[in-house]
Amino acid sequence: MVVFFATIGVYSSINQSNQGTITLAYAQQDDQVVSTNVISQVLEEQGYNVNMTSLDIPVVWEAVANGQADAMTGAWLPITHQAQYEEFKNDVDDLGPHIDKQAKLGLVVPSYMDVDSIEDLDDQANREITGIEPGAGIVQATDETLEAYPNLSDWEQIISSTGAMNAQLERAINDNDEIVVEGWNPYWIFQRYDLKYLDDPKGTMGEAESIHTMTRLGFEDDMPGAYRILDNFKWDVDDMEGIMLDIEDGADPEDAASDWIDENRDKVDSWVE
Repeated sequence: MVVFFATIGVYSSINQSNQGTITLAYAQQDDQVVSTNVISQVLEEQGYNVNMTSLDIPVVWEAVANGQADAMTGAWLPITHQAQYEEFKNDVDDLGPHIDKQAKLGLVVPSYMDVDSIEDLDDQANREITGIEPGAGIVQATDETLEAYPNLSDWEQIISSTGAMNAQLERAINDNDEIVVEGWNPYWIFQRYDLKYLDDPKGTMGEAESIHTMTRLGFEDDMPGAYRILDNFKWDVDDMEGIMLDIEDGADPEDAASDWIDENRDKVDSWVE
């Protein structure tokens, strides 16, 4: 399959001579928009021209595996992108996680609620779990959770949209009401509100994942300096969520990434040393 993609952003260095052009593939998901904007600007500061290429998730993997893109920063492992990893693992270079075992999903409540485990749920929040779009993996996991926990036998999942869930969460917290929502990290709601995951002793909501950086084979030989930066790229879920919150509050993704870089120069310097 030939992948055709459109470049939506190009950064060119003003600080150093041109070190070459790098194509970063990403999907239009919050974490990938954030990480790709940040690492693009860091590479640009080191003299690289960076093309940011927006694709669907399966095509992101295919583009890197085929060498039509140089790298991506949105590989969720070992669960979410397991199928893509099994298909392309021999055709990509896995640099390991930039977010290490901090990406997760689960049932989430405001911290003021007096429950700590899914097993503690009884008649809270009208016995409803506020969900997101039908077909999302977390929606399926919630269905499995409702079936697995006897105390949830008379609970139901209210499927809506991510935006509607966000609005209901804000309204409930403003009124100090009970609410149970589907949550995941990284996501900006954990920066805006005081929330907690409910313990999941049956493990039906899945386990913590990592978000990996992948490059095409041969990239290390072709651009060792850029490869080193991508290999050194490590940060925390709080870093990513802070940028997400700025974007949610109206900042342009490029500007939000630039502000974070300016405010976290020590961390960025450790990537380029």
